[in-house]
Amino acid sequence: MSERFPEHKHDQIRELLDSLYRVDSGRILATLIRLLGDFDLAEEAMHEAFAAALSLWPTSGVPGNPRPWLISTARFKAIDTLRRRARFDASQDELVRYLEAQSSSAQSFNAEDSLEGVSLEDDRLRLIFTCCHPSLPPEARVALTLREVCGLTTEEIAKAFLTTPRTLAQRIVRAKAKIRETPIPYEVPTPQELPERLGAVLHVVYLVFNEGYSAAAGAEVTRADLTGEAIRLGRLLTELQPEPEVMGLLSLMLLHESRRAARTSPAGELILLENQDRSLWNREQIAEGVALLERALKSRRFGSYTLQAAIAAVHAEAESVAATDWRQIVALYDRLLQIQPSPVVQLNRAVAIAMCDGPEAGLTHIDAVLEHGELENYYLAHSARADMYRRLGRTAEARASYEKALALTQQEPERQFLQERIRQLK
Repeated sequence: MSERFPEHKHDQIRELLDSLYRVDSGRILATLIRLLGDFDLAEEAMHEAFAAALSLWPTSGVPGNPRPWLISTARFKAIDTLRRRARFDASQDELVRYLEAQSSSAQSFNAEDSLEGVSLEDDRLRLIFTCCHPSLPPEARVALTLREVCGLTTEEIAKAFLTTPRTLAQRIVRAKAKIRETPIPYEVPTPQELPERLGAVLHVVYLVFNEGYSAAAGAEVTRADLTGEAIRLGRLLTELQPEPEVMGLLSLMLLHESRRAARTSPAGELILLENQDRSLWNREQIAEGVALLERALKSRRFGSYTLQAAIAAVHAEAESVAATDWRQIVALYDRLLQIQPSPVVQLNRAVAIAMCDGPEAGLTHIDAVLEHGELENYYLAHSARADMYRRLGRTAEARASYEKALALTQQEPERQFLQERIRQLK
């Protein structure tokens, strides 16, 4: 029994560290990047600190506040790394001396308060704005934010954006090099700079949420870690800059997230909106989302995120699909198309038209969208077309469209749903 206890304790520590990594690695990394001024060094040091914790904590015990311990340990690991480099590169010696002086004089990591609350969240905001700097290409901003702020692997990001891990890794390396060489400051912009930078940040947060809300690949429909992270970032941005579109984006995310518990069965199967148990919808998130939406709408300075939130609010406040005000949803999509012309918005509008005027009308609009070719490889377009055919009783065409959609999706619950639809039509 005594021989098995250490192994059992080791497993408990591993589980704790896995949980800490999922929840806190983004904030820990953000603080280390501020302290060290180097993305790669900070990432390497953080991983070494987690490895040290796995080795030491089973015997020394878990610190009362693990996050400061991990940050402090990572910083000393980084100093050791830089000392080794300084033997071969004299330019590293000055940085080593600076970090050592900072550690001995400030002793900032002995005080838990210095690492909690607003300081850590400030580090997170600095990192977001650094990753979303306008001098970086748009695709690099998204990749870098998902990698450094949200902790996704290169493989996960590559799957989400339908590219190869090698291509994605090259984007991230080039972005880090540009931040280092420009240099791009690691800071929240001044109020004068904020308007220019805010749009890129909101777009990245929106994409992070979308990947969490409907994962591009894998065994799960949703990724609560990503949607939760995006909402947390939305809250931080709302506190920093309570502009209508910032509130609109947070509203949109909360209203969509409110449905998460109803979107899958206990077995992980996909449940469409029309079949969801609305009693499972999170009413607190809906209330908060609607309140934010009303504030954004009153400003009359809103944009696409607020209009999307308004559409989500119509769904959230309806008792059923039949009781939904589909005419209002079509009107909101009309307004959205005026300020954000997009084939995906046109597709969503076509589905709403089908709910108002029947599947024949919806099919006409979906066919018109697909004729332009931009959504040829978008599985939801073919799935929507298949549903119109199915509702019209055109079985062979429905089956062909479902099969095309099936060939284009990598998410397992979506695949199972489409396979079941195909089976039902045979």
